[in-house]
Amino acid sequence: MKILALDSATEACSVALNLDGEIVEHFELLPRRHSRELLGMVDNLLKKQAVSLSDLDALAFGCGPGAFTGLRIAAAMVQGLAFAIDKPVVAVSTLRALAQEGFRVHQSNAVLAAIDARMGEVYWGAFKEENGLMQPEIEERVIVPEKVVLPDGKQNWLGMGTGWQFEDQLAAKVVKCFPEAYPRAADIAILAAADFSEGLSVPAEQARPVYLRDKVALKKSER
Repeated sequence: MKILALDSATEACSVALNLDGEIVEHFELLPRRHSRELLGMVDNLLKKQAVSLSDLDALAFGCGPGAFTGLRIAAAMVQGLAFAIDKPVVAVSTLRALAQEGFRVHQSNAVLAAIDARMGEVYWGAFKEENGLMQPEIEERVIVPEKVVLPDGKQNWLGMGTGWQFEDQLAAKVVKCFPEAYPRAADIAILAAADFSEGLSVPAEQARPVYLRDKVALKKSER
């Protein structure tokens, strides 16, 4: 199985190939440069691995939540590439990708993923590991840090993502947190391969970002 994954939902920008379980990734912090750099990163990675687009079984992208512009860039690019080769697309939650990184890098089987959503809020999700893959325990949401929710039951949670810069405000306790963590295409590629095997892919035209909220700016009276 060969899957190309890309993500530009946050300040980070990354692309990855899942080649029959072997993951190769290019990751950079590129705030406000995603539209200029992402396609070149895809081309370079494919060339280095001697893989052509037509070799792929599917494409995947971080569908959100995250920055509106970044999500649109990734969705548009994966749609264009998938149309060109008539291949399906797997949309992977960026919060779930963060949780997978927590499992892959820190061997945690319970992760609270949080991404800074601006305007005093965080994108929030809770995930637990099942057979090596992180699965959601609650519905993802955008929420103020003081009102974040936890699944029922006691658990030693790990915190992942930029939302954990608000650790003092978050109504959740973790054994350790990594506020410098970003969603990565490597983890999207891992999750996408499993989802694709289970038939969880869509045609290119149905690949859509997930925003969680439509409100993108504070009114003057709210500032």
